[in-house]
Amino acid sequence: MSESFFGSLKNEWLKRFEFTSRAKARREFVKHIEVFYNKRRLHSSLGYRIPQEVEDEHLGYRVAA
Repeated sequence: MSESFFGSLKNEWLKRFEFTSRAKARREFVKHIEVFYNKRRLHSSLGYRIPQEVEDEHLGYRVAA
């Protein structure tokens, strides 16, 4: 799974940017993970659902249809 994550990160994100500092790269990386990867990107290992959806289900939250 980690190889898949880093492959996706490299192909979907890293190649699109050029960073002027390590701090800017770090901020953009965190933003990518928190905003896109965990909130909107479908994951095959989760049955093509987003991680937030799986976490909500695990915690017993009811999602309105």
